[in-house]
Amino acid sequence: MNNRFPTLYIPHGGGPCFFMEVQPGLPPDLWDRMAAYLRGIDASLGARPKAVLVISAHWEAPVPTVNVLARPPLLYDYYGFPEHTYRLTYAAPGSPALAARVRELLAKAGIASAEDSERGLDHGVFIPFKLIYPGADVPVVQLSLQQGLDPASHLAMGRALAPLRDEGVLIVGSGMSYHNLRELFNGADSRLAGEFDAWLAQAVVEPAGRDDSLSAWSEAPGARASHPRSEHLLPLMVAAGAAEGERGKRTYHEKLMGKAISGFQFG
Repeated sequence: MNNRFPTLYIPHGGGPCFFMEVQPGLPPDLWDRMAAYLRGIDASLGARPKAVLVISAHWEAPVPTVNVLARPPLLYDYYGFPEHTYRLTYAAPGSPALAARVRELLAKAGIASAEDSERGLDHGVFIPFKLIYPGADVPVVQLSLQQGLDPASHLAMGRALAPLRDEGVLIVGSGMSYHNLRELFNGADSRLAGEFDAWLAQAVVEPAGRDDSLSAWSEAPGARASHPRSEHLLPLMVAAGAAEGERGKRTYHEKLMGKAISGFQFG
Protein backbone atom coordinates (compact mmCIF):
# COMPACT_ATOMS: atom_id res chain seq x y z
CA MET A 1 0.00 0.00 0.00
CA ASN A 2 1.22 3.52 -0.73
CA ASN A 3 1.09 6.23 1.92
CA ARG A 4 -2.29 7.55 0.80
CA PHE A 5 -5.34 6.03 2.44
CA PRO A 6 -8.48 5.39 0.40
CA THR A 7 -11.80 6.83 1.47
CA LEU A 8 -14.81 4.72 2.40
CA TYR A 9 -18.57 4.89 2.40
CA ILE A 10 -19.90 2.23 4.76
CA PRO A 11 -23.33 1.05 5.91
CA HIS A 12 -23.85 1.28 9.65
CA GLY A 13 -26.97 -0.85 9.96
CA GLY A 14 -30.00 -0.06 12.07
CA GLY A 15 -29.41 1.30 15.56
CA PRO A 16 -27.28 -1.12 17.65
CA CYS A 17 -28.24 -4.01 15.35
CA PHE A 18 -24.92 -5.88 15.54
CA PHE A 19 -25.06 -6.13 19.35
CA MET A 20 -28.53 -7.54 19.96
CA GLU A 21 -30.77 -10.41 18.94
CA VAL A 22 -32.66 -9.90 15.71
CA GLN A 23 -36.30 -9.05 16.33
CA PRO A 24 -38.74 -11.97 16.08
CA GLY A 25 -40.10 -12.49 12.59
CA LEU A 26 -36.96 -11.23 10.85
CA PRO A 27 -34.21 -13.46 9.40
CA PRO A 28 -31.82 -14.42 12.22
CA ASP A 29 -28.82 -13.70 9.99
CA LEU A 30 -30.20 -10.31 8.91
CA TRP A 31 -27.10 -8.27 9.82
CA ASP A 32 -24.43 -10.98 9.56
CA ARG A 33 -23.09 -10.11 6.09
CA MET A 34 -22.90 -6.42 6.87
CA ALA A 35 -21.11 -7.16 10.14
CA ALA A 36 -18.62 -9.40 8.34
CA TYR A 37 -17.87 -6.63 5.85
CA LEU A 38 -17.23 -4.12 8.63
CA ARG A 39 -15.00 -6.56 10.52
CA GLY A 40 -12.96 -7.09 7.36
CA ILE A 41 -12.16 -3.43 6.69
CA ASP A 42 -9.08 -3.28 8.92
CA ALA A 43 -7.33 -6.12 7.10
CA SER A 44 -8.47 -4.88 3.69
CA LEU A 45 -6.67 -1.55 4.11
CA GLY A 46 -3.28 -3.13 4.65
CA ALA A 47 -2.26 -0.58 7.29
CA ARG A 48 -3.68 1.14 10.34
CA PRO A 49 -4.43 4.85 10.00
CA LYS A 50 -3.12 7.31 12.58
CA ALA A 51 -6.71 8.48 13.03
CA VAL A 52 -10.15 8.26 11.44
CA LEU A 53 -12.39 11.14 10.40
CA VAL A 54 -16.01 9.97 10.27
CA ILE A 55 -18.90 11.81 8.66
CA SER A 56 -22.08 10.25 10.05
CA ALA A 57 -25.62 10.57 8.75
CA HIS A 58 -26.77 11.32 12.28
CA TRP A 59 -25.25 14.75 12.85
CA GLU A 60 -26.34 17.84 10.95
CA ALA A 61 -25.22 21.36 11.82
CA PRO A 62 -25.55 24.84 10.26
CA VAL A 63 -21.91 24.62 9.12
CA PRO A 64 -19.59 21.60 9.11
CA THR A 65 -18.80 21.05 12.77
CA VAL A 66 -16.02 18.93 14.19
CA ASN A 67 -15.84 17.17 17.55
CA VAL A 68 -12.72 18.43 19.34
CA LEU A 69 -12.86 16.26 22.46
CA ALA A 70 -9.82 14.25 23.48
CA ARG A 71 -12.09 11.66 25.12
CA PRO A 72 -15.47 11.79 23.36
CA PRO A 73 -18.41 10.15 25.15
CA LEU A 74 -21.08 8.18 23.31
CA LEU A 75 -24.47 9.45 22.19
CA TYR A 76 -27.07 6.67 22.33
CA ASP A 77 -29.26 8.27 19.69
CA TYR A 78 -31.53 5.29 19.05
CA TYR A 79 -34.83 4.47 20.66
CA GLY A 80 -36.79 1.43 21.76
CA PHE A 81 -33.93 -1.06 21.78
CA PRO A 82 -32.94 -3.52 24.55
CA GLU A 83 -31.62 -1.96 27.74
CA HIS A 84 -28.14 -3.44 27.37
CA THR A 85 -27.59 -1.54 24.12
CA TYR A 86 -27.56 1.70 26.11
CA ARG A 87 -24.58 0.38 28.08
CA LEU A 88 -22.37 -0.36 25.06
CA THR A 89 -18.93 1.20 25.34
CA TYR A 90 -16.36 2.41 22.85
CA ALA A 91 -13.48 4.28 24.46
CA ALA A 92 -11.57 5.33 21.35
CA PRO A 93 -9.71 8.60 21.94
CA GLY A 94 -10.43 11.71 19.95
CA SER A 95 -7.80 13.90 18.36
CA PRO A 96 -7.92 17.64 18.99
CA ALA A 97 -4.98 18.00 16.61
CA LEU A 98 -6.88 16.33 13.77
CA ALA A 99 -9.97 18.38 14.58
CA ALA A 100 -7.89 21.56 14.26
CA ARG A 101 -6.42 20.33 10.97
CA VAL A 102 -9.92 19.67 9.62
CA ARG A 103 -10.93 23.24 10.36
CA GLU A 104 -7.71 24.54 8.85
CA LEU A 105 -8.32 22.69 5.59
CA LEU A 106 -11.95 23.75 5.40
CA ALA A 107 -10.97 27.38 5.98
CA LYS A 108 -8.31 27.16 3.27
CA ALA A 109 -11.07 26.09 0.86
CA GLY A 110 -13.31 28.97 1.98
CA ILE A 111 -15.70 26.71 3.89
CA ALA A 112 -16.89 28.06 7.24
CA SER A 113 -16.81 25.56 10.09
CA ALA A 114 -17.35 25.24 13.82
CA GLU A 115 -16.25 23.00 16.67
CA ASP A 116 -18.13 21.10 19.34
CA SER A 117 -16.75 20.11 22.74
CA GLU A 118 -19.84 18.45 24.21
CA ARG A 119 -21.53 16.07 21.76
CA GLY A 120 -20.68 12.39 21.95
CA LEU A 121 -20.00 10.04 19.06
CA ASP A 122 -23.36 8.94 17.67
CA HIS A 123 -24.34 5.42 16.68
CA GLY A 124 -23.36 6.05 13.07
CA VAL A 125 -19.81 6.13 14.42
CA PHE A 126 -19.42 3.89 17.44
CA ILE A 127 -21.63 1.02 16.29
CA PRO A 128 -19.71 0.23 13.07
CA PHE A 129 -16.34 1.08 14.58
CA LYS A 130 -16.87 -1.41 17.41
CA LEU A 131 -16.57 -3.93 14.55
CA ILE A 132 -13.93 -2.16 12.43
CA TYR A 133 -11.50 -1.40 15.28
CA PRO A 134 -12.88 -3.36 18.25
CA GLY A 135 -9.90 -2.49 20.41
CA ALA A 136 -10.88 1.20 20.25
CA ASP A 137 -7.20 1.85 19.63
CA VAL A 138 -7.46 4.26 16.68
CA PRO A 139 -8.38 7.91 17.41
CA VAL A 140 -11.78 8.88 16.00
CA VAL A 141 -12.97 12.38 15.14
CA GLN A 142 -16.51 13.06 13.95
CA LEU A 143 -17.47 15.74 11.45
CA SER A 144 -21.07 16.78 10.88
CA LEU A 145 -23.06 17.10 7.73
CA GLN A 146 -24.18 20.59 6.76
CA GLN A 147 -27.83 21.44 7.14
CA GLY A 148 -29.62 21.75 3.83
CA LEU A 149 -27.93 18.53 2.66
CA ASP A 150 -26.68 20.04 -0.58
CA PRO A 151 -24.67 17.33 -2.36
CA ALA A 152 -22.30 19.77 -4.10
CA SER A 153 -21.38 21.33 -0.76
CA HIS A 154 -20.47 17.94 0.66
CA LEU A 155 -18.41 17.04 -2.39
CA ALA A 156 -16.56 20.33 -1.82
CA MET A 157 -16.01 19.41 1.83
CA GLY A 158 -14.42 16.18 0.70
CA ARG A 159 -12.14 17.93 -1.77
CA ALA A 160 -10.98 20.29 0.96
CA LEU A 161 -10.20 17.39 3.28
CA ALA A 162 -8.33 15.28 0.72
CA PRO A 163 -4.84 16.18 2.06
CA LEU A 164 -5.65 14.23 5.22
CA ARG A 165 -5.32 11.01 3.23
CA ASP A 166 -1.60 11.68 2.82
CA GLU A 167 -1.29 12.44 6.55
CA GLY A 168 -2.31 9.01 7.80
CA VAL A 169 -6.02 9.74 8.17
CA LEU A 170 -8.80 7.45 6.97
CA ILE A 171 -11.89 9.39 5.84
CA VAL A 172 -15.10 7.40 6.30
CA GLY A 173 -18.64 8.33 5.34
CA SER A 174 -21.10 6.36 7.47
CA GLY A 175 -24.68 6.01 6.24
CA MET A 176 -26.81 3.57 4.26
CA SER A 177 -27.07 3.44 0.48
CA TYR A 178 -30.76 2.56 0.94
CA HIS A 179 -32.63 4.33 3.72
CA ASN A 180 -36.38 4.17 3.38
CA LEU A 181 -37.35 2.85 6.80
CA ARG A 182 -41.04 2.79 5.93
CA GLU A 183 -40.32 0.16 3.26
CA LEU A 184 -37.16 -1.58 4.46
CA PHE A 185 -38.70 -4.17 6.77
CA ASN A 186 -41.76 -5.06 4.70
CA GLY A 187 -39.71 -7.90 3.20
CA ALA A 188 -40.71 -7.10 -0.37
CA ASP A 189 -38.16 -7.19 -3.15
CA SER A 190 -37.73 -3.62 -4.37
CA ARG A 191 -37.12 -3.02 -8.06
CA LEU A 192 -36.60 0.70 -7.40
CA ALA A 193 -33.97 0.03 -4.75
CA GLY A 194 -32.17 -2.23 -7.20
CA GLU A 195 -32.29 0.41 -9.92
CA PHE A 196 -30.85 3.07 -7.65
CA ASP A 197 -28.16 0.74 -6.33
CA ALA A 198 -27.12 -0.15 -9.88
CA TRP A 199 -27.02 3.53 -10.86
CA LEU A 200 -24.96 4.41 -7.79
CA ALA A 201 -22.48 1.59 -8.36
CA GLN A 202 -21.93 2.84 -11.90
CA ALA A 203 -21.84 6.53 -10.96
CA VAL A 204 -18.97 6.19 -8.48
CA VAL A 205 -16.55 4.23 -10.69
CA GLU A 206 -15.12 6.79 -13.09
CA PRO A 207 -13.93 10.10 -11.66
CA ALA A 208 -14.78 11.98 -14.86
CA GLY A 209 -18.30 13.36 -14.43
CA ARG A 210 -18.75 11.79 -11.00
CA ASP A 211 -19.35 15.07 -9.19
CA ASP A 212 -22.04 16.05 -11.67
CA SER A 213 -23.73 12.66 -11.39
CA LEU A 214 -23.69 12.63 -7.59
CA SER A 215 -24.84 16.25 -7.39
CA ALA A 216 -27.90 15.23 -9.41
CA TRP A 217 -28.44 11.94 -7.56
CA SER A 218 -32.12 12.68 -6.89
CA GLU A 219 -32.83 12.41 -10.63
CA ALA A 220 -31.52 8.84 -10.79
CA PRO A 221 -33.88 5.85 -11.16
CA GLY A 222 -35.33 4.86 -7.80
CA ALA A 223 -33.55 7.70 -6.01
CA ARG A 224 -36.34 9.11 -3.86
CA ALA A 225 -37.83 5.67 -3.27
CA SER A 226 -34.47 4.74 -1.76
CA HIS A 227 -33.85 8.04 0.05
CA PRO A 228 -36.96 10.03 0.96
CA ARG A 229 -34.47 12.22 2.81
CA SER A 230 -30.81 12.28 1.83
CA GLU A 231 -28.87 12.39 5.11
CA HIS A 232 -27.81 8.73 4.84
CA LEU A 233 -26.46 9.26 1.32
CA LEU A 234 -24.58 12.55 1.87
CA PRO A 235 -21.60 10.96 3.68
CA LEU A 236 -20.87 9.28 0.33
CA MET A 237 -20.38 12.72 -1.21
CA VAL A 238 -17.65 13.61 1.27
CA ALA A 239 -15.85 10.32 0.66
CA ALA A 240 -16.10 10.77 -3.12
CA GLY A 241 -15.03 14.41 -3.01
CA ALA A 242 -11.91 13.50 -1.05
CA ALA A 243 -10.89 11.14 -3.86
CA GLU A 244 -11.31 13.50 -6.81
CA GLY A 245 -9.64 12.04 -9.88
CA GLU A 246 -9.53 8.51 -8.45
CA ARG A 247 -11.73 5.55 -9.26
CA GLY A 248 -14.36 4.17 -6.96
CA LYS A 249 -15.45 0.58 -6.52
CA ARG A 250 -18.17 -1.32 -4.73
CA THR A 251 -16.71 -3.30 -1.84
CA TYR A 252 -19.91 -4.60 -0.23
CA HIS A 253 -23.25 -5.58 -1.70
CA GLU A 254 -26.26 -7.58 -0.60
CA LYS A 255 -30.02 -7.54 -0.54
CA LEU A 256 -31.28 -6.68 2.92
CA MET A 257 -34.95 -7.60 3.26
CA GLY A 258 -35.17 -7.40 -0.54
CA LYS A 259 -33.49 -3.98 -0.73
CA ALA A 260 -30.10 -3.60 -2.42
CA ILE A 261 -27.43 -2.14 -0.10
CA SER A 262 -23.84 -1.31 -1.04
CA GLY A 263 -20.60 0.06 0.37
CA PHE A 264 -17.86 1.79 -1.62
CA GLN A 265 -14.17 2.59 -1.59
CA PHE A 266 -12.45 5.42 -3.43
CA GLY A 267 -8.78 5.51 -4.29
